[in-house]
Amino acid sequence: MIEVKNISKDFVSPKKYPGLKGAVKGLFSNEKVVKTAVDDISFSIRKGEIVGYIGSNGAGKSTTIKMMTGILTPTKGTCRVAGINPNQNRKENAKNIGVVFGQRTQLWWDLPLGESFTILKEIYDVPAEDFSARMDFLNDVLELQDFIDRPVRTLSLGQRMRADLGAALLHNPKVLYLDEPTIGLDLVVKDNIRRAIKQINEKYQTTVILTTHDIGDIEELCSRIIIIDEGKLIYDGSLANLKDTYGNKRKISMEIRQPWKLKELHLEETFGVGEDGCSTEFIEETNSFCVTFDKHRIQVPQVLSAVMEVTEVKDVQIQETELAQIVKEIYNHGTAEGR
Repeated sequence: MIEVKNISKDFVSPKKYPGLKGAVKGLFSNEKVVKTAVDDISFSIRKGEIVGYIGSNGAGKSTTIKMMTGILTPTKGTCRVAGINPNQNRKENAKNIGVVFGQRTQLWWDLPLGESFTILKEIYDVPAEDFSARMDFLNDVLELQDFIDRPVRTLSLGQRMRADLGAALLHNPKVLYLDEPTIGLDLVVKDNIRRAIKQINEKYQTTVILTTHDIGDIEELCSRIIIIDEGKLIYDGSLANLKDTYGNKRKISMEIRQPWKLKELHLEETFGVGEDGCSTEFIEETNSFCVTFDKHRIQVPQVLSAVMEVTEVKDVQIQETELAQIVKEIYNHGTAEGR
């Protein structure tokens, strides 16, 4: 559905100099500054996939989305969406895509929501029969009927986001771009939006590209994520593989009866891995002994066996590394491979 090959985007601006003299010098200087926002990125997305496209602020996510929607022209490389070059065939491409920006709206602010949908029906040449069927479906999954007659400016943030999602889907696009679709929403509305996206994807096989900083969105919706940093692609694969490969830390919390017996227990020496492979912590208030270890070097039964040899264990909890922590570490290190 989407094919991006070696795509890059450079922004050229006049070089600026400090101070009043610098401002005058800038008027007569031809020096330019080149900022590479997207640097040689390639990926392909199949029909019906829901892909999380994530990165830290300024990583190049929005620039990539704008090239895929036809707003920007790539400096290098090619991009095709549903077989169309977006920047060369913008009108044709617009009929194939829907876009939702969490901070903006495509609805008419002073018009009732229903009239905005009617205008969009005419813009996208949606047949009356299809429009009626589509509205029935959108009312069912997004519950728009409760505020369909109210002016858009009177809607709450959660209602407006549901309305924007409905507007983007009115012409049954092949590809849906979602930029922070749940930003600022409460937990109940977030859950409703996520469920609606899933239903739309399942019913119409709509391809969804989701950019978000909410890890909950990614875990709930995406089976695959693409991570970029400083304009470069640093990871493209499944969530399961990301957790298995880069979420190498596992934590066991054990409630024990005789904490004084742990004084001579040095697990990092027992397993020969050092502090980077195994670290321990005792929480006196709860009599909990916590062991954090590299799951690729040490197995859970080994840890439990070593502890139970010296003291009685009353309860055990095993925790995997959270996705949020994995992504945070990747952002901090700049590349997944560098970890």
